[in-house]
Amino acid sequence: MDHSNYVIDQLISAKSIAARVEDLAAEISETFADTDKLIVVGLLRGSFVFISDLVRELELPVEVDFLEASSYGNSTESSREVRILKDLRGEIEGRDVLVVEDIVDTGYTLTHVTNLLKSRNPKRLEVCALLDKPSRREVDIKATWTGFEIPDEFVVGYGIDYAQRNRNLPYIGKVRFTS
Repeated sequence: MDHSNYVIDQLISAKSIAARVEDLAAEISETFADTDKLIVVGLLRGSFVFISDLVRELELPVEVDFLEASSYGNSTESSREVRILKDLRGEIEGRDVLVVEDIVDTGYTLTHVTNLLKSRNPKRLEVCALLDKPSRREVDIKATWTGFEIPDEFVVGYGIDYAQRNRNLPYIGKVRFTS
């Protein structure tokens, strides 16, 4: 199938995303109100726009770190084999940690990452995902906070790509392939 011809239909507006990010930040700030510093771990690359907006709304002292995991390679289907391509630079033992993910799909990547981070003995570990596709879940994992639940559609925008394109869209769009 030739994937070069596609259109993008807006699924979630930039305005809706901004409002939801504010709400998520308020809930996260309340949960971690007693922290001396929250370590926000962004899962690259799809979460970079979301994490940027989210940390600016948090009313907490934060440190930002990144982890890159891959279970897709160059495919649109998960291989279920998760590889860590970039690990954290800092220590998280005894610290409050918030993992920020762009989308929870099959759940393999998030399960692998949270198990890896839990093995490093953080004081507390919670997860915030912008998007959740529960219809695709193959392992039992759920984010503590979710921005939006979406149907099983291929989406782009707000940091999420298709073949390294469309990350810069200010909204979440559904990809529709045309002939």
